Amino acid sequence: MPKLNDRDRLADLEARQTKIAEEILDARRALRGKYASILSDMAVEKLSEKDFRELVQHAIRLGGPASITALKGIAPTAKSQPEKRP
Repeated sequence: MPKLNDRDRLADLEARQTKIAEEILDARRALRGKYASILSDMAVEKLSEKDFRELVQHAIRLGGPASITALKGIAPTAKSQPEKRP
């Protein structure tokens, strides 16, 4: 295999970098698509778009485990609890 000159080596590296960037973008889109499909099973229509966006942004910023811990620590309101009937 002949040794590449600096210009050819640089061109090869740039092509590989572009390909890897495209693979990362495709993987990111696929993962986001999986998460988006989860939302179809949730009653997100109970939130305003602004509240939903803010909730998701805070959860992502904090990280999953921290967000879950914070939400579990909040007692459910009387409005969200189903009524008990005798």
